[in-house]
Amino acid sequence: MSDAKTVVDLLKPADEAAVAIAAPGRESLTFSALRAHIDRTVTALNGLGVGRDDPVAIVLKNGPEMASAFVSIAAGATTAPLNPGYKVNEFEFYLSDIDAKLLVVEAGSDSPARAAAEKLGITVAELTPSDGPAGLFDLEGGAVKDSPTSGGYATDDEVALVLHTSGTTSRPKIVPLTHANICATAKHIRETLALTPQDCCLNIMPLFHIHGLMAAVLSSLGAGASIFCTPGFNALKFFGWMRDANPSWYTAVPTMHQTLLARAPPNREIIASGRLRLVRSSSASLPPQIMQALEETFSAPVIESYGMTEAAHQMSSNPLPPRQRKAGTVGIAAGPRVAIMDEEGNLLDTGSKGEIVISGPNVTSGYQNNPDANAGAFTNGWFRTGDQGVIDQDGYLTITGRLKEIINRGGEKISPREVDEVLLDHPEVIQAVTFAMSHDKLGEEVAAALVLNDGSAVTESDIRDFARNHLADFKVPRRIVFLEEIPKGPTGKLQRIGLAEKLGLG
Repeated sequence: MSDAKTVVDLLKPADEAAVAIAAPGRESLTFSALRAHIDRTVTALNGLGVGRDDPVAIVLKNGPEMASAFVSIAAGATTAPLNPGYKVNEFEFYLSDIDAKLLVVEAGSDSPARAAAEKLGITVAELTPSDGPAGLFDLEGGAVKDSPTSGGYATDDEVALVLHTSGTTSRPKIVPLTHANICATAKHIRETLALTPQDCCLNIMPLFHIHGLMAAVLSSLGAGASIFCTPGFNALKFFGWMRDANPSWYTAVPTMHQTLLARAPPNREIIASGRLRLVRSSSASLPPQIMQALEETFSAPVIESYGMTEAAHQMSSNPLPPRQRKAGTVGIAAGPRVAIMDEEGNLLDTGSKGEIVISGPNVTSGYQNNPDANAGAFTNGWFRTGDQGVIDQDGYLTITGRLKEIINRGGEKISPREVDEVLLDHPEVIQAVTFAMSHDKLGEEVAAALVLNDGSAVTESDIRDFARNHLADFKVPRRIVFLEEIPKGPTGKLQRIGLAEKLGLG
């Protein structure tokens, strides 16, 4: 199991009769059935003219079909899961940027991804869920224009997954992750959480995001354990799912945990009768008081982990008991090597503050078609995370700030420049700068400062309505201020960092 370098190899040790994928109100899917389904899916892809390293965009709602589609398509092609909440123009950008060869959508879906694919001349394949076990589906579509360079199962050095990461000074970057990268992460998470075939993860994370794909789905399947796939986060249904699935753990972002805490009191009996042995938190900083409340509520240790797309998710993690969990830290190195580096590329001693850098088998070898970004991201074999931190004498890492200007809204990473460009398309907007302002639950919220045409009567609500037509909801600024002049730095550049404080926001 530990030597698996491809998704197919990762699943081989699991007991054939054991449950791999489950879902609310559905028959469960065994590992034997999942393996057979993977084989059928790869054959179907090859029949459509899609082979290894061919990018396949997947736009599906959360659930067992999304989980099995990711695993089975990755086995023979490159998966590119996209947020179903994107607008047409966003789909156009992402489909074009990854040079998608095929788009997979659910049969009957009216997703705007279809229109984007049609405009770009990308073949669409329809996924029809089976009436049988959760996760089984049929895939049908027209043949793509080019035949595959190679069919069958992918090898360890071929790309299993591509995801975009936002940049503030350039267009979003493509992160290619090989089978070896994602299998390494599955192994790291399995070891960190001591996962066994007896475990069951209740998944509430979106499966177009590295957190859900790696921490929930792949680490579980790689341990021969099961994954209970919900339609997505729903605080009103969570405890019912918990009763039905009887999970041993779940993973979420801090805002989800906070919402669940508020719903927990009426559900004490379900919690008490369950078998949770841990609660995991990642993708944004977990306030120590929330960690304490979670442990008291669920009577289980809360394991906070630090991850990012370029690392195929997990980089460091607080360990399970009896080892110490340090609230306010993101734990010890949990897979890759983790160090602190100064601006000149020197590794710093314990207790010194600097940029967090990583190196290991789960780390991407570089952004796709982006030599400039790679030149700045890698130093002496280390990947620079853009986060600032310090490692204490026990090896525990504390994140002290972000060097990048990415807005981290409850784990969703947003490129300010992308929002700027949409706002600047409004006929009344002369200047726009998008920035992060602090938020007590999400950590950060999206804000924007605008300079309008003289005499403009445009309101904050008008601007938000305009932005909502071009951006997914989580990217739309929740606070907009109108200024006569936006503060600039010494070189005349608009200043994002510290702008919220200057304007008295947050």
